[in-house]
Formats: sequence, C-alpha cells, structure tokens
Amino acid sequence: MSDADRAAPEEDPVDAVRVAFVCVQNAGRSQMSAAFAERERDRRGLEDRVEILSGGTHPADHVHDVVVRLMDEEGFDLSDRTPREISTAELETCDFVATMGCSTLELDTSSGVDVRDWALDDPDGADEDDARAVRDEIEERVVALFDEIEARAEGA
Repeated sequence: MSDADRAAPEEDPVDAVRVAFVCVQNAGRSQMSAAFAERERDRRGLEDRVEILSGGTHPADHVHDVVVRLMDEEGFDLSDRTPREISTAELETCDFVATMGCSTLELDTSSGVDVRDWALDDPDGADEDDARAVRDEIEERVVALFDEIEARAEGA
C-alpha cells in the first residue's frame, strides 16, 4: 500500500465506512488484517464505500518476515508495506477499530466508533504453524466484520 493509499481522502463520501486495524508495531496482525480487508472490500464491490486504515502506536521498521512469508502463501505481497503510526484522532473518525490484543488505546467512543479487541497472539516469534493459525483466525474475523458491514449497509 502506498502512502497515498493510506492518506485520509480530502472528501469522504457520506456513506463511507472507515475501518482501522491497529497493533503496537503495525508489523504483523494489523498488516494481515488490512490485506484481508482489502481483498474482502474488492470481492464485495465496496471499493467506494469502505476505507481501510492500518497503523501502530509504536511502528516497527518493517513488516515481520514471517508475516510476509505466510501472507505470500495466501497470494498477498506485503513486502513493500511499511508500518506507520496511527493517531487517536484518526481512529476516532472510524466506524470500526479492531485492535489485535496488544493495544492500550483509549478512544472516545461517543462519536460512534465500534472498538473490538480481537485478542490475537503475536505471530512474530511463533512457530509457523501457530502463526498460520493466527493468520487464518484474522481472515475469519475480517470476513465476519465485512458480513456485518454489508448487513448494516443493506439495512440503511
């Protein structure tokens, strides 16, 4: 994802849904989540209706090697992605924020942001089978989140 893709658009469509995936380093779980979310958004034809953000509170220098390898197995190339910092103010403009189980964020949810702590194990340093299990759980959670986003859109 290029820096331009991550930048907030100058004008959001009124019905756009903003979804953020956050962890401390933005080098593993949140990167996998964003990649699966981008695929779900495209599969469902929601490119103009869903904005996906990914970031960390203390970003690493690069995406974890194991994450790049395991996502490559699923057809994703994360080798060119760079972890980035995400601010509380940016997150508070989202409709959904999924934290990965490592965040100490305190968001003001009065604006309607739906915060979910997915409590996922860190794939970095895990053996590859355990890391694959985390990847697969992330995919399931992202698909379920998009089922919910679609259901809300249809009910609106």
